[in-house]
Amino acid sequence: MPEVISQDGTRIAFERVGEGPPLVLVVGAFNDRSKGAPLAAALAGRHTVFTYDRRGRGDSGDTAPYAVEREVEDLDALIAAAGGAAAVFGYSSGACLALRAAAGGADISRLALYDPPYVATGQPPRPPVDHAAALAALIAAGHRGAAVEYFQTELVGLPAEVVVRLREAPFRPALEAMAPTLVYEATLLGDRTVPADLAGAVALPTLVLAGGASPLLSAAARALAAALPDGRARILEGQGHDLEPEVLAPLLATFLSPAP
Repeated sequence: MPEVISQDGTRIAFERVGEGPPLVLVVGAFNDRSKGAPLAAALAGRHTVFTYDRRGRGDSGDTAPYAVEREVEDLDALIAAAGGAAAVFGYSSGACLALRAAAGGADISRLALYDPPYVATGQPPRPPVDHAAALAALIAAGHRGAAVEYFQTELVGLPAEVVVRLREAPFRPALEAMAPTLVYEATLLGDRTVPADLAGAVALPTLVLAGGASPLLSAAARALAAALPDGRARILEGQGHDLEPEVLAPLLATFLSPAP
């Protein structure tokens, strides 16, 4: 398994498919690199696509203490392995990480984001809750299942009855295996308001996509695009939160390889 070494010495495992200009896929909560594999395969005819396990997941290592800056350094290491500059596609909370990297000056040529889980101004206010601390306490006590369900209800917003049904899902053990990284996700998301100041520092062309099935995520995508100096939003009517290669690949190929 290929890997890069991040600045703090953490091993970051990745896979590479295709030929062409480099593109790095950054996935979200409960995901490892396999989540982006179908989309990578759909884009492999036009790009060299890198999928990777964010720290603490899959075949990647981890180093305490966690900081969002360390994850930005992980992405920087992938971009360096891709040749020193690359387009980046971020999915869900991975979109938030990609945005932070771009705002911090990572060598990103074009940025595409799908369903960044922010909350637009004007939406019902959320009470101030330290979700990262709550999740860390559950993990420290060995309650990984409870941490999974806390994240599903408090941050994803799944109804309680759905969360109960998911306890018997065949993928539940994989979710519990990644439960410690939910602390990282909560730290990355913060209060989830659209980060206008951060977006204002991203000068590169950015496409913000959202599935039309979620009015909240669609509103956040529009608000984020408006805050970006070179941003544009596109709402994909009828689409949910899943990555659908047949829908996303043509849009990304056009955006990432604009006509001269």
